[in-house]
Amino acid sequence: MAALEHVRLRECKDGAKPWKQWGPYLSERQWGTVREDYSPNGDAWSYFSHDQARSKAYRWGEDGIAGISDDKQQLCFGVALWNGVDPILKERLFGLTNAEGNHGEDCKEYYFYLDNTPTHSYMKYLYKYPQAAYPYDELVEANQKRTRLEHEYELIDTGLFDDDRYFDVFVEYAKADAEDILIRISVENRGPEAASLHVLPSLWFRDTWSHQKGTAMPELRSLKGRGKVSVVSAQHETLGQFFLHCDGCVPLLFTNNETNERRFSGSADSTPYAKDGFHEYVVHGNQGAVNPEGFGTKAAAHYQVTVGGQQSAVIRMRLSRAKAIAGGGVGKAFNGIFEERIKEADEFYETLFPPRSTVDDRKIIRQALAGMLWTKQFYYFDLDLWLRDHGYNATGSRQNQSIRNAPWFHMLNADVISMPDKWEYPWYAAWDLAFHTVALAMVDVDFAKGQLELMVSESYLHPNGQLPAYEWNFGDVNPPVHAWATLYVYMTEKSIRGEGDLEFLKGCFRKLLLNFTWWVNRKDRSGRNIFEGGFLGLDNIGVFDRSATLPDGGYLEQADGTAWMAMFCQNMLSIALELAAHDESYEEIAVKFLEHFLWIAGAMDPAGCSENELWDEHDGFFYDVLYLPDGSACRLRLKSMVGLLPLCAVSIIPGELMEKYPRLRKRMRHFFERRPELAANLHDPDVPGEEGRFLLSVLNRDNLRRVLTRMLDENQFFGRHGIRSISKEHKNNPYVFDMNGTRYKVEYEPAESTTGLFGGNSNWRGPVWMPVNALIVKALLLLYQYYGDSFTMECPTGSGVQKNLFEIAHEISDRLANIFREDKDGRRPVYGDTEKFQSDPHWRDYLLFYEYFHGDNGAGIGASHQTGWSGLTARFIHLFDSASAADLLAEGSSSLLQARLVVGTEAHVAGEVGPVTTEPVPVTK
Repeated sequence: MAALEHVRLRECKDGAKPWKQWGPYLSERQWGTVREDYSPNGDAWSYFSHDQARSKAYRWGEDGIAGISDDKQQLCFGVALWNGVDPILKERLFGLTNAEGNHGEDCKEYYFYLDNTPTHSYMKYLYKYPQAAYPYDELVEANQKRTRLEHEYELIDTGLFDDDRYFDVFVEYAKADAEDILIRISVENRGPEAASLHVLPSLWFRDTWSHQKGTAMPELRSLKGRGKVSVVSAQHETLGQFFLHCDGCVPLLFTNNETNERRFSGSADSTPYAKDGFHEYVVHGNQGAVNPEGFGTKAAAHYQVTVGGQQSAVIRMRLSRAKAIAGGGVGKAFNGIFEERIKEADEFYETLFPPRSTVDDRKIIRQALAGMLWTKQFYYFDLDLWLRDHGYNATGSRQNQSIRNAPWFHMLNADVISMPDKWEYPWYAAWDLAFHTVALAMVDVDFAKGQLELMVSESYLHPNGQLPAYEWNFGDVNPPVHAWATLYVYMTEKSIRGEGDLEFLKGCFRKLLLNFTWWVNRKDRSGRNIFEGGFLGLDNIGVFDRSATLPDGGYLEQADGTAWMAMFCQNMLSIALELAAHDESYEEIAVKFLEHFLWIAGAMDPAGCSENELWDEHDGFFYDVLYLPDGSACRLRLKSMVGLLPLCAVSIIPGELMEKYPRLRKRMRHFFERRPELAANLHDPDVPGEEGRFLLSVLNRDNLRRVLTRMLDENQFFGRHGIRSISKEHKNNPYVFDMNGTRYKVEYEPAESTTGLFGGNSNWRGPVWMPVNALIVKALLLLYQYYGDSFTMECPTGSGVQKNLFEIAHEISDRLANIFREDKDGRRPVYGDTEKFQSDPHWRDYLLFYEYFHGDNGAGIGASHQTGWSGLTARFIHLFDSASAADLLAEGSSSLLQARLVVGTEAHVAGEVGPVTTEPVPVTK
């Protein structure tokens, strides 16, 4: 029987009920973003600061703590707090700007995404609020004094939590119906003595009326409620009317979500009731800052609670279409509805957990996926309008030619999108999003599909075929992983529902053809099938900033850029073959991508030895090649993830497809006969492996063994918690490159970055990153499907222990999952030496999914809530608790393998619950 959450998902898919209309779509930081930047020099961090945010209305979005909104972010709800001593009302999370942090921007708060369901029928969030004054100045000053070689100064380092004098503020949401949302705020005093807290659950409208002519101003107004309840009416011209029912006869405060011009310019024209009205009223006792007539565009219920030591207080509210709730107040069934939704959430996740999973693994999976669901955000950015505001008219005079993102004036983004981190990265990034969908498809395949379709839609994809990178520079280049994600999400749905969504696959494929063409035309400078691309998501991994002009006007031919394109070809080939089963015209396109793959793979390691080849025969590794203006070239022999990514360019063609489409085999033979210099070191794709499968791989058997020997060496790439981004050998032997009197040096740095490249808040010079590890695991499993048990490696290198490729993939996956698991001492590596997180029962089991992880000890580093791709942890655990080596070898085609790599053995979407068949899922009909 389907869990009720599956039924709700089906109702969403069929358009029967808008269960997803309301969700956690509020950002956690709108200030300091490119969207809000109207400075003359593009300094977004300085133009709109955290200090200004309480008084200055946003133009493009809203932020808050534990917030929700409708899916167009017209009406917003969040929680504001004041402990009686803070200098400001806590309405949003605080953090350092890029210039203030010794490792770039960084949120200095503790909050946790504890639970969420895909329709947001139940959500739970925790914010930890100190009872002493929040040390805003101390955090800024201490971090500014520290160098890049030192650890960051964190909130917990201030001692505020030493005596447990803080509040745990739990915010829960439960939907009685699609437009009837129950809200429960539980304040738990962890300290030994009673303490008071002001809690201001706030409702407000995003300011659209100040910027869009003819837009009616919405209104929030106090109403007399039935029984012991205070009621706010919310009236909006397109959203209609909602009512916020506040339990108890609590005072209601009203102001406007408009800028306090008096604060910034001294203007007398400022509204008397501005955005910072609640701050002025609560913190400074300014009675005139709120509207005594009880209306405005921003409202709050002003609860004041005194909570005894180790005690709790509960606040109950309800946001609904109903003017009055049955039974009065917030409803007699309030607590019962919460109990039901929590039970239903438990049932939903039970259908997802592999039967062999441990209690700890289930906790990790659930919090990882809850974090991904919490990280949805409504993202609004009209580039044409924004550029006009900055003096750039795409169809007229261009007064400011250097303005950021000028070529992207076609973009109009106004959608709910999965964000990398709603505080540190509150904007989408194309390649991050592709990885998000692979994990999100575990719980909501329709949302995952929609995200992929969004990125290739006409409002996002550039007319020239380029995918937008991220708002700081939409024209930067991210790795082309959307075809891979599209195929995986399609296969996920196919395994769950018995058939794939061909229209989705066709639509994405057509747009991805444009993107592929853009890559070929723009990033293959010499026409030799060797590609550039710039930083390609790997930030500071290179000797130079790979997105900037290189020294002396040189350029790089990139091993990772070329590997990404080889993989792009393979994924497009696989999609074309899937479509050819239903439309034979796709066979010709499949043949085209097969041949293009062979050209690229052959160019990476042609016959002979030359300094302008990506493959270094002596080292048995791939490197970037630097070309200088005089025509000379040399390899940059830095052993990094750049050289491992060619391993990921792997795909399987089932034997039955080779028989059905003989032109595939014919073109293979033709290429090997006509281009022996390119085919010399390639794996021969015409040689069948296990179960008659055929393999497309950049690496032949011998070179695969050489790369894996290095990758599985614990003194090089193989860390205790996954594959490192740079070899540890560079710790004692830094890579040094001299050019014209300038020395460039790259060392193994397992934690934070010591350079300012790409803002300095990310580091690809040693730490473990989940997305590339996921691709390596995927590649090893596909290689196992071809080689079977006949191919083994010493793992780890030098250990004397032989393992097949499935077992190696399992070992890597386990090491990654162990970042979050309790070890034999009950400690979680993700929290490093932070004792509070390791031993305190009110901290230790609340998991954070960081951006990347220490290359030696697995501690979380970077953005603390980058559940987006670190949520792939749920995939790693799920896969190997669900599938065995025998399962993979038994598959008759790659289709079920593709799905199994994503969903394991349980189908759990849209009300269809049950085991995926272990019989082969044929690609052809």
